[in-house]
Amino acid sequence: MTAPPRQVPKPLPVPSRITKPFWDAAKQHRLSIQRCDSCNEYVFYPRPICPHCSSDALAWTDVSGRATLYSFTIARKPTARPWAEDVPYVIAIVELEEGPRMTSNIVGCPVDDVRIGMPLIASFEDVSDEITLVKFRPA
Repeated sequence: MTAPPRQVPKPLPVPSRITKPFWDAAKQHRLSIQRCDSCNEYVFYPRPICPHCSSDALAWTDVSGRATLYSFTIARKPTARPWAEDVPYVIAIVELEEGPRMTSNIVGCPVDDVRIGMPLIASFEDVSDEITLVKFRPA
């Protein structure tokens, strides 16, 4: 008789000095990204220098959480062992209303109903006492 497969915990993000404000906001179920005080462009992923104008005047700003599905794939086989029980799931690139794109997951709808251009809203999944993941669901 074979033993059932052992569940492997999913790896969690490890906040850094630069990304900590993003994760702190997510824990409070807020979506916060950087905005450059020099050129007024929104920036995501978190970084120390604006990719638009090279300024270091980046400030954390809460954003709407509204987005549009830019691109996606459906994982029908797990991308790694810890996600084996989650298949099928959607790995997506969403375009925030404010402009930047984020990689995330689409939740709250059947995977076969997911379509490019669909309106989305941020959704927050508390996965530990320290980490809340930002995902998106149909608006």
